[in-house]
Amino acid sequence: MKGVLKQLSAIGWAAFLAFECASAQATDPAASVERYPSKPIRWIVPFPPGGPGDSVARIVGQQLSERLLQPVLVDNRAGASGTIGKEAAARAAPDGYTIFLGTQNEVINPILQKLNFDPLTDLKPVSQLVRVTFVLLANPSFPPRTMHEVLAAARARPGRVTCGWGAQVFHLACELVKNQGQVDISVIPYKGTAQAMNDLMGAQIDLLFTSTIGALPLVKSSRVVAIATANPKRGAGPFGEWPTVGETLPGFELESWFGVLVPSGTPSGLVGRLNQEIGAALEVADVRRRLTDGGLEIAHGSAEAFAELIRKDHAKYSKIISELGIKAQ
Repeated sequence: MKGVLKQLSAIGWAAFLAFECASAQATDPAASVERYPSKPIRWIVPFPPGGPGDSVARIVGQQLSERLLQPVLVDNRAGASGTIGKEAAARAAPDGYTIFLGTQNEVINPILQKLNFDPLTDLKPVSQLVRVTFVLLANPSFPPRTMHEVLAAARARPGRVTCGWGAQVFHLACELVKNQGQVDISVIPYKGTAQAMNDLMGAQIDLLFTSTIGALPLVKSSRVVAIATANPKRGAGPFGEWPTVGETLPGFELESWFGVLVPSGTPSGLVGRLNQEIGAALEVADVRRRLTDGGLEIAHGSAEAFAELIRKDHAKYSKIISELGIKAQ
């Protein structure tokens, strides 16, 4: 009998020790990183399917799936200038299984409106993915073909020249032209850039700032006219040979980015692992080709560098919004 009890006691201790070991591994960040990922990863994209941001997530996500040996599933959560998707990401479990495709909206929206969460503190930067350049377009029936001519037309017809926008950063661009050029331009809000582009091609508005990603084929087919880029200098992006707005309005410079963020409590080890895998994915020749052919510039760096970019952009756009008195629309 004593032998049986001794044997059961040994079995009990073995089970107890096994449980303790498993519990330690479950709470040990290093062990979690080593086993990560063990299930599919959800990539929240705050845009509808088919747009530039969605395309970036699907191109990079496909390569991440191959590297991590787990599906990376795009979850489109469009609406409310991206805040629906951001809120879902910020409230997700900080376990590395929810990632978020961020843009400059994460910087601009908190300046313009009160939110139920703070995307600057509730989301942790992982990695910048790409830079996005902007271009000022005109409808073909609008006579000006240079920035000087645009400003001259606005001075000749105060309030009659129109600049449409479908995203907050493009709203800032129109307002900056109006302010720095000291002209009266009517700034027209749209629910999205696609709707604004349709009105531009239909000659319902004169001007539109948009990303260069989708603008190139429209310019080549003469459906719209490129006036100038918002680049800091010539030579960047698919419209690199075009003049810049800053050549006419010194200091004018705007660009955007796509990057990956996670819930703020995500362990630093998982952030580092994701950053490493994203960097490797962006080095794959087919991924680079598909992104750069679309007018994007690869811009992977450390999580710390991405966090610094967000801080600088927040300071920059806070100053612009304050000085111009821009309100949420």
